[in-house]
Formats: sequence, C-alpha cells, structure tokens
Amino acid sequence: MRYLFIHQNFPGQYLHIVRHLAADPRNDVVFASEMSDGNIPGVRRINYSFGRKPRQDLHACVRDWEAAVKRAERVEALVRKLVPLGFKPDIIIGHHGWGELLNLPDIWPDVPILGYFEFYYHTAGYDVNFDPEYPMGPNFEPAVRAMNTINHAAIALGQHGQSPTRFQLGAYPEWARTRIELLPEGARLDQCKPDPTIRRDMLEIDGMQIAPSDKLITYVARNLEPYRGFHVMMRALPRLLAARPDLKVVMVGGNDVSYGAKLDGTTWKDYFTRQLPTGTDLERVRMPGQVPYDTYLKLLQRSDAHVYLTYPFVASWSLREALASGCVVVGADVAAVQEFVTDGRNGRLVRPLDPVHVTETVLELLEDEPQAKRLRHGARRYAEQNLDMRIHIAAFEARIAELVG
Repeated sequence: MRYLFIHQNFPGQYLHIVRHLAADPRNDVVFASEMSDGNIPGVRRINYSFGRKPRQDLHACVRDWEAAVKRAERVEALVRKLVPLGFKPDIIIGHHGWGELLNLPDIWPDVPILGYFEFYYHTAGYDVNFDPEYPMGPNFEPAVRAMNTINHAAIALGQHGQSPTRFQLGAYPEWARTRIELLPEGARLDQCKPDPTIRRDMLEIDGMQIAPSDKLITYVARNLEPYRGFHVMMRALPRLLAARPDLKVVMVGGNDVSYGAKLDGTTWKDYFTRQLPTGTDLERVRMPGQVPYDTYLKLLQRSDAHVYLTYPFVASWSLREALASGCVVVGADVAAVQEFVTDGRNGRLVRPLDPVHVTETVLELLEDEPQAKRLRHGARRYAEQNLDMRIHIAAFEARIAELVG
C-alpha cells in the first residue's frame, strides 16, 4: 500500500498509526509537513515552507481562511512533484484543520481522502465564553462562525472524515456527521502503565527531589494556559501546599499558547506566578517546561493525584496516558472529560473553574488511601478495556481497507 499522510506538525495525531504502517516493508509511507526535526524509521518525509502570518490588513474573520488557501497551495505544489516520480497514493490521510488537504482532489480525483475533523466551533455551549473571567470581545459571533470556514470547505470535498471522541464528533452539525466516523485514539498500554517500584527511590525533577514519603501532585498540558485550567491550578496551590508539608507539585507544559489569547510581554506562567500570595512555598513546586517523554511517564507513574483541567474542548492525549498509567485523575467535570472519567469509578470530577473544589478533592484523595487505590485500579482497568492502542490501530486499518477497497 502507498500512503500519503499530511499534517503541518509532523507527525501530529498520526504517530502511532504511521509507526505501525511503516514497520511493514510492504507499505510505502510518505509524510508531507512543514520543516521540523524528527523522523520515523521507514517514513519518507517531504517538507514545505510556510511560516507566514496572515496579513493584518485583512478582516479578522478571513485571516485564517487566507492562510488556509495559501497553505493548500503550498502543499499542492509540493505533492505535485511526486507525480513525475511515479508515486500515486492508495489513500491520503491528513488533518483538515489548516487547509492542507483542500486542493489534493485536483491532483488525484480518484484517491480517497480520510481527513481528521478535530473540532467544530460554536458561539455558545462549548469553549467560547465558558470562562467568565475571559469573555470574548463585543460582536464575537461572526469571528467564531468564520472559524468553521475550513471545516465547511473540507466537508464539501465529499470525502471521508474521522473524529477521535464522541464529544468532538457531536460538536459537528448533524448534516456533517454523516461524513465523519468515530475512530478513537488510545494509549500504548505497554509504555503507559503503573510501576509501583518507582516509589521506592528518590525521583528528581528540575532540581527538586521527591522522596518516597512525599506526596506528588502532577499537572500536564502542552502549554500552561487558561484553556487547560492553569489559572485554576495555580490558585489551588497555596492551600494545597499549606495543608500538606509533605506535598510536592510538578506542572509540565510550555510557555507558548496553544489555545486562547496570548498576553503582551509576558507568559501565563509568569502572570499567575506573580499573583500568588506572599509566602507561597514555591520551593516545593516545579514548572520545568516540556520534558522528555520518559520523564513525563515517570511523573505519571509516581503521581499521587493527577489534575486535568480543561474548558469544554478537545481532550489531551495526556488524559488517556494518565489513566493508562494508573493515575488518580482529578478531572474537569465537562463532557470532553466525562467521556473518559466516571466520578468515583476511575477518577474524580471537579468543577473546572473552582480552585477550592479542586483543592478539597485532591486533599481528600491524599488522606483516603483506600479510595485512591481503588481509583488507580479503576483507571488502569478502564484503559485496558477502552484505550488499547492495538485495538484502535486495527480499527483504523479496517477503515482504510474499506475506503481503498
């Protein structure tokens, strides 16, 4: 089989399926993306250069669309170079979020496209204006609706779609869902797994030592930002630290912004750190940025409570991997998290914008070891029953077989 994958940030959501397909010498896997580091054995990368920002003289509602059509042109020009080389894919698989796939039916009209539909934006009921602390500006509705322009153009291709969760699929209008199939994503259960032995030794992270007798609270996001409840977690810190002298906290995430607004001249990390009350013991807190994957896994395995907060938005891979690692997850009580966490069975759900509720729940779990142990077992059991990456890869391959014929 010949596969053409496309995602501006290699390998994006396709890490595991690409690694699996490339391991079979019968497959020819080509991956088109922007220039970046990283390779997967058996994958031939082709790269395009973009790096431009939307013109600021354009109306705000069309800047993303202008960038999308420009990116579609760059990808089309790149992929056309494969034609004289004799490469014609049996299937094209890629993410629709940035417009990269929009022109590809013009090259190979008979090649099926399986496109990733990540999220459909709404003016109410989802992430927009969920947090009253950060409301949208006046007359925001047209801008939010314009964010679905790429979604609509992708659906209009008349091809095939996928979404990884019921929450994400359900965000799309009923007329669109007929072209989108639920293809869940899982976790590597052989990598993300409990390891009781890790509690026997000292663990060091960013110069802070975590002794076997210490209690460790973990928090993970791609970037430290309000969309992932960073402000709520920061406001929970003072009471958590004061209540437990044996408590250590590690908050993993970069200083950029993945979702939501940026601050001028500072980061959300610095902004909320400056707001902490005088006397907050930050010697017991570490925010090491983005860490190597093996360090991240060790933190999950060592965690006594893993806080996962988010707006009603796309759930992170880290939530699945925390459950698979047997974490006691304290998750935001929103639909995106409820799909994975049942309160009292494989984790606890808390009011996502309430630092007091977060604090009380974490402290309860630190005191109640039988409950914590039951939830750890429940998390791993849920992962074994629902998140096994091998099962989801097999389902993905079956869908490919249906489309290719």
